[in-house]
Amino acid sequence: MMPPAVAPAVALANVCKRYAHAAAPALDHLSLEAREGEFLFLLGPSGSGKTTALRLIGGYEHPNSGEVRLGGALVNAVPAHKRNVGMVFQHYALFPHLSVGQNVAFGLRMRGAARREQQAAVEWALDLVRLPGLAGRTPCELSGGQQQRVALARALAFRPRLLLLDEPLANLDRHLRDEMRLELKALQRRLGVTTIFVTHDQEEALALADRVAVLDGGRLEEAGTPAQLYNHPRSAFVARFMGEATLLPAHLGALLPDGTRLAAVAGAPLAVRPPDGATQGDTVTVCLRAERFILTNPDEAPTTPTTPTTPATGVGWPGTVQLVTYLGARALVLVSLDAGPTLRVLKPCTGTAVPWEAGDRVAVRWGAAPPHCLRGTV
Repeated sequence: MMPPAVAPAVALANVCKRYAHAAAPALDHLSLEAREGEFLFLLGPSGSGKTTALRLIGGYEHPNSGEVRLGGALVNAVPAHKRNVGMVFQHYALFPHLSVGQNVAFGLRMRGAARREQQAAVEWALDLVRLPGLAGRTPCELSGGQQQRVALARALAFRPRLLLLDEPLANLDRHLRDEMRLELKALQRRLGVTTIFVTHDQEEALALADRVAVLDGGRLEEAGTPAQLYNHPRSAFVARFMGEATLLPAHLGALLPDGTRLAAVAGAPLAVRPPDGATQGDTVTVCLRAERFILTNPDEAPTTPTTPTTPATGVGWPGTVQLVTYLGARALVLVSLDAGPTLRVLKPCTGTAVPWEAGDRVAVRWGAAPPHCLRGTV
């Protein structure tokens, strides 16, 4: 006998949301699930519908059509305070006239919890976020990082079944943001609470998420693990949004012994991993991740493959450096190939200066496993 199916922690089914006077819907038939205990990221550009989806789940907005379910129960008409959902807003929304302890206890007080229960929960939550002994202070006496922790403590104090985070790290400086990322990940793992995190920061999603749902124009583009979306995206939008990449058209050629196919990419033969079901002669888009190129002097790389069966090694595209952007540990180098396209190349900086500058002649080689291909052209 098969065990009964477990309902997802959150399920949006064909949800639509349109705001008055808006030219386009904020959410357009969005279907999405979050599993119990999962750390799910909603990722996308501004206006993609991420925050609207979060607010629908929390009960702060209501859909025009479709279903919102929590633990299998339909909650379209259930108000926010009855959903047992904790939410941390981007600007924290702390009450300036209340103490830290009163802010943290607010949700419990609204739920009618006894004073002793409130006090115990405040102490537990402040210890959890490493702010013991600060219950008597006011928000204005705290740093931005401490205010963020108080907002998180408030969302967790009543032990919600679901935690919603709307770009909670956006207002922190880079060093503190990196520190809080690690703490959030550890805290989510410790508590096991299903968490949905809204961000437009790809690095944040790659570092923390169990799964990522990429939204664009109110629709779900793709959902999967960070590694799946980064290494094997199904759409050009996801390929570009999940990191630095150059997308180039190619026609698939002969099948090679390892299951890859030969393709002519920017005038040079390259072994590629075609989409499932693709055959010789099909048009594809090759996704070339910027950090997987090798950048050398023109005379250090051959311009033809060493053997017909290993085209991914030794191929060199001659070109000219157009722009170098220093990023500290790495440099982004734009190389205009003699064959026409411009490649985005990320290279480590091992010294105090970037070894290339605009106008340098270089050769670009593909130095990694055969690249992933998308169907069609972009």
